[in-house]
Amino acid sequence: MSWTQTADHNTFDPEKLKKLNIFETSDMFCDVYCISPGQSQRVHAHANATKFYYVLSGTVEATIGEETRAIEEGMLAWATPGQVHGVHNKGDSPARLLVVMAPNPNAERAPA
Repeated sequence: MSWTQTADHNTFDPEKLKKLNIFETSDMFCDVYCISPGQSQRVHAHANATKFYYVLSGTVEATIGEETRAIEEGMLAWATPGQVHGVHNKGDSPARLLVVMAPNPNAERAPA
């Protein structure tokens, strides 16, 4: 499939952030992160990849490098290679993010 409706990727897990893969190639991956209130992706870095977070719904706090700020529906944040990044839902409502990273760190297992 070469297209999808992101609204169809909408599964939350009460225990942890849910990553729903939309597609993956050897060049990149594209996921929807479903983040319930209080859940987060820890701050981390990828030495050789760029990652972006696009907010589909809700609001999260995104850390990119030394800065943390609230990003809401329609906003985009990205981390360049080696830059620390992570997200946290401090609000009362669930949030959904479109997350893309290239190159794909899992390239060896991704379809060509």
